[in-house]
This record gives sequence, structure tokens and C-alpha cells, in this order.
Amino acid sequence: MIPQENYDPDRIKQPLKRTNPQKGRGVDPKWVPISWDEALDIVADKMIELRNSGEPERLLYLKGRYGNTSHGLLYGTLTKVYGSPNNFSTSALCAETEKMGPGYTQGLFSYRDYDLGNTKCVVFWGTDPFSSNRQVPNVISKLGVLQKNGTLITVDPRLSTAAAKSKEWLPILPGTDGALANAIAHVLLTEGLWHKEFVGDFENGKNLFVSGKTVDPALFKENNTLGLVTYWNEEAKDWTPERAAKECRLDAEQIKRVARTLGKAAPNVIVWMGPGVCMNPRGTYTAMVVHALNGILGSVDNVGGTHDPAKSLKGSYPSADKYVDELAKSHGKGKKVDGRGDKEMPAAMKAKLGSGVVTNNIANYMLSHPDFVKIMISSWTNTPFAAADGKRWEKALANVPFFVHMVPFPSEMTQFADIVLPSTFNAAEGMGTVTGFGSMHAWTSIQQPTCNRIWDVKQEENEVTWLLAEKLVQKGWPALLNYYANEFADPETGAKPTNEKEFQLITTKIASAPCWKQGAKAIPGDQINGWEDFRQKGMHNSAPQAYKKHWGGKFPTPSGKFEFVSGALRKVLEDHSAKYNSTPDQILEACHYTARGIKGWMPHYEEPLRHGDAAQFPFLFIDHKSRLNRRTFCEPSLDAGIQKMRRW
Repeated sequence: MIPQENYDPDRIKQPLKRTNPQKGRGVDPKWVPISWDEALDIVADKMIELRNSGEPERLLYLKGRYGNTSHGLLYGTLTKVYGSPNNFSTSALCAETEKMGPGYTQGLFSYRDYDLGNTKCVVFWGTDPFSSNRQVPNVISKLGVLQKNGTLITVDPRLSTAAAKSKEWLPILPGTDGALANAIAHVLLTEGLWHKEFVGDFENGKNLFVSGKTVDPALFKENNTLGLVTYWNEEAKDWTPERAAKECRLDAEQIKRVARTLGKAAPNVIVWMGPGVCMNPRGTYTAMVVHALNGILGSVDNVGGTHDPAKSLKGSYPSADKYVDELAKSHGKGKKVDGRGDKEMPAAMKAKLGSGVVTNNIANYMLSHPDFVKIMISSWTNTPFAAADGKRWEKALANVPFFVHMVPFPSEMTQFADIVLPSTFNAAEGMGTVTGFGSMHAWTSIQQPTCNRIWDVKQEENEVTWLLAEKLVQKGWPALLNYYANEFADPETGAKPTNEKEFQLITTKIASAPCWKQGAKAIPGDQINGWEDFRQKGMHNSAPQAYKKHWGGKFPTPSGKFEFVSGALRKVLEDHSAKYNSTPDQILEACHYTARGIKGWMPHYEEPLRHGDAAQFPFLFIDHKSRLNRRTFCEPSLDAGIQKMRRW
């Protein structure tokens, strides 16, 4: 696939300039090819013009796919030194809500790793890791072992590859995953199948979880969890398999059979929650209730269960603070245009109000304030295709006076650009570092050229940033280049960069230095002797993840336990409501949730939020990501929408 994409004749082969001032769907941009020198000269002129007018906050940068160099060079530095608070990631279109489930139960606002080699049962819930995931080769390689040693179960409306390989397939009605999770929890609890070492037990040993009946919390002694009985009383006690079967359009006997299979295999169980579970309105609580099954089953941090990702080794870039002038300081602290922190948009990633990106809301702001964004720069993105109701993005982009798109392939979004800068296809032509995890290890790998570039393309994160900084110096603004040239040094030789190629190499070496540069302490994991050894080997693998490292009160939650009643989420709602002289219930209402009271900070089922009349629009469309729909140059939509069967 890499050669196919690298040598694809449809790649953008050189910089392009728009000659048709009109923008819109189906409008021909009337591109003309230009040189890199001319293209960056135009971009620099526009940036200096905006800064000289005292409006740097009207520059907006949006990143899509990226490597470890992005945060210190494009996303993290360009806007900071320039003076704009409006730097954004497209990650909220990808899987940010998925992180909320483990985040507000066990304090892990992250994707999870899975001990596939030791599991006895895996539930692929809203995901198909054999086709599209960060661990595709790993999961495919373990299929035989998984089928031999355990039971595979898939919850997915579509007969996916995972479903085809599974013993049980539950073709759930889209958006009703929380009801199914509640029903599975109901069976696990009423039949005494929870993992008692992790969760705890009734003091007299008699199971008091009886369908429809509340339990006195004082009678249950919890070990590593908090609030299981409250979750039962408030939510799970009434969710019988029969009730869930009607809601989810499934078979009640199958729900019972699946729940018992999980309970029998516990704690060596993985409930692998994917974005299909929760990347929709009201998805946070769905993520919580599905992930809560891992807590009931005792699979968290356990053998054959779910785990924190091991930590990749990566270096950090020097601070740019002293290159931020007074204009940048004053304008760079303004409110971001994605609406994070608004009453109806707490955006509380990592339990911190206003910390999460709300990518799709950017278009709404641009439409309601059509004159605000004067310059937009974006790399490896295609929001008209990736975001729900992409027509909003088309209308918003048509209003932007100057838009620069940095991508290897043209897309719907490219058609609105004034300047197109062709990016390297980084798997074969770029240079940088990439981190990841899988099979209880983390890794840091180097991307380095495997072939000569046959087209006039450049790596957007390091080459283009240096060349643009050089152009800005010519226009009278040296801050960005001074930062790059003065603060960056080769960690091996101490040499400073003097051109874009040297800058590319030095930034890559800094980002990977902890993997290969021996210090006072031995490098954990693979032992690598210097830069050249790392460049030849291409990858550093961490030491394996430890088991039960958070057991015994060590979870990063307010209680130190796996929380079925989330102290962090309660605090978020109370703090946010105080900010707006409101109540948590009023905040939940403003955010279009149905929960009130204590359910606002615990796992529970939220009915799917539909748009349009169900009688007139009875079908629910979902998308899927195949191995051919790579996220490297355009994200598929993860909200409800018709799958667009096209390349870009």
C-alpha cells in the first residue's frame, strides 16, 4: 500500500495558486503551478500583513495527522510565537469521546492497550481492529491464538471482519450500546459473576443483587472500586436482558449467553471499546457504561485484560517563551473559537474544564462570525468529508480570505485553498518520529526516506516551517527563525541548524534522543547505542507493561479506585455550573443530556439523540473504516452519516 500511495499519480506534485477568487462546491479554483519560493512568499506576506494590523488572533491553524514534531513546530509553536490562540486538532472528529469512558471511571484519558496474548475472551465493541486500528498487524497476527485460547465476540451493526471471525455477533441498533452494557452488567451482578478480588463482595457472602431491587451499600465491601452498589441501584437493577433486547433489537437469550461467557472468563477478559460506541451525541456516558464492564469483570490492569499504554520515549523541544513578543502575548491569550468552556460546551478532557478540542464547532463559529478568520492554515485535513454536516465546513471555508492547505493528495477541502503546499508522503519520503503502543509495549520509531522524491514536495512539520520562518525574516519578523536557529541543537554534536534539511534532521534527533542517547541511567526497554544504531534499527521498544499497578488505591481518580460514581465528573459539573450561576442539572440540559442528579456523574444509558423525524427517516447510517480508507490523509466521518465510497 505504501508504494501505491507514494507513487499515486493523483498526488499534488508542486505548489499551486488559486486564480479564481470565487469559492464554493463545484467551483473550479483554476490552479496554476508556482514555485515554493513564490508560494511561501505569498503566505509570509499575508501573515505579516495580518500581524501589522494588530490582529494575529485571526490566524487559525488546524492539524490533522501529524508526527511527534508537530507540537513543537507547527501546532505548538507557530501560533504561539505569532500570537494566535486558535490552534486546533481534528482529534475530536476521531475518537476523543472514547477516552472519556476510562477517563471518568479509572482516570485514564487515553486509548487502551490490551493483553491479547493472555486473554480468554475479547469483545470487539464498536471497533474492527482487524481492519482499522492502531494495532492492525498486531491483532491480525494474534487471530489464531485468540480463536484457539478464547472466545471472540463482536458488537457492531455491520458484519465486520471482526464479526465474521467471532463466535458471537450482536448486530446492535446504532446508539443503544449503553442499554446493552447495562443488561450485561445486570446479568453479571444478579448471577454473581463479578470479579470479587477486584470489586469486592457482600459481607455475608450472599448475593443481594436481585433484579429490580435496591441494595444497602453498607452491606457490600468494595476493594478496588467505588460506587458499584450505587450504579446498581440507580441504573443496572432495571436493565434486564429482555428490556435491553427490545431497545437494542437483539435477542435476550444471546445477551445472557454473552454475559455468562464474559463472567466465566473473567478476569482474563477484554471489552475493547472503539469509537463506534460513543462518537455521537451523548457518547460520553455510553463510553463510561461500556468501559465499566471492565471494572465489574476485574480486567483492568489484569492478566489478559485492559491496560494503560506503556510510555514511549520521546524528547521535548526547547521553550519558545522568550520569542513571544508583547503583541503575541496579549493576543495569544484570547478565547478559542471552538467554544470550549461555554455553558453548553464544558469540553472537560482530563477532567479539566475547557481543555478538550471541539473541532466541529469551529465551522459554526466561522459561519456566525464570517469576517473573523483572515488566514487559515491546515495540514493533512479534510473536514468537509470527515465532519458531520460537512456542508457547514464548505460554507465556512468559502468565507476565508486566505487559506493554505498542506496535504499530499487533493480533497474536498483543498478546493477552497488559495495556496496548496504539497506534503511528503511521510511513510516513505518524510523524516520524523512516531510513537505508539501494542502488546503491552510502547514504541518510538523513526520515519526516514526510503526513496527519492520524484515530485516537488516538502515535509510540512519541519522543512516548511523552517522555510516559512526564513521568508518571515525577509519581511521583517525574525522571531520564529531566531527560535529555530538559536534554541535547537543536535543532541549528538551540538550543531545548530542552518537550513531546512539540517533542521529536519536535528528536530528528529531531539524528538527521539531518549531512545538512543545514553545518560546516567540505562535506557528502559531496548538497548540502543547512539543515533546511528537507532537509525539502522528504526525503532525502540519499551519495557513491558506491569500488571495490577493501580490496584490498592493507586488509580488516578479522586478516590484512588475504579469509580462507578465519578468524583472527577461531579466536580467538573459543579465547577462549570458555578461558573454560569447554574446547577449541574441545568448544565446537563444545556448539553442535551437526559440525566439528572447523581446519574450526571455515573455510567448510565442515554437514548441516542436523533435529528429528523424517525418515521420519515427510519434508517440510521453508520460508516466503517476499511484497510483502504487510511487516516493518513483524510479522516472518515465518525458521526452518523452516509459512508462516502470514494478515495478523497
